[in-house]
Amino acid sequence: MLILSRKVNEKIMIGEDISISIIEIQGDHIRLGVDAPKAVKVFRQEVFDAIKSQNKAAAESKPVIPEFNFSVTRETF
Repeated sequence: MLILSRKVNEKIMIGEDISISIIEIQGDHIRLGVDAPKAVKVFRQEVFDAIKSQNKAAAESKPVIPEFNFSVTRETF
């Protein structure tokens, strides 16, 4: 893990396309701004964990296959 010190209005670059800006520091809270291409998904850790959990549950669930009635009656035509 890389640990950096930054001040308000300073940035951290990840590659050439992603920057993290320090917006505000108040006590033990820091507001960050993330600038990334739209193709890069950015989530808070707790949201990312919830998405992973829901995806896992969906992958493990049994698929629901609807029942179809394929019988043809005279009234159909």
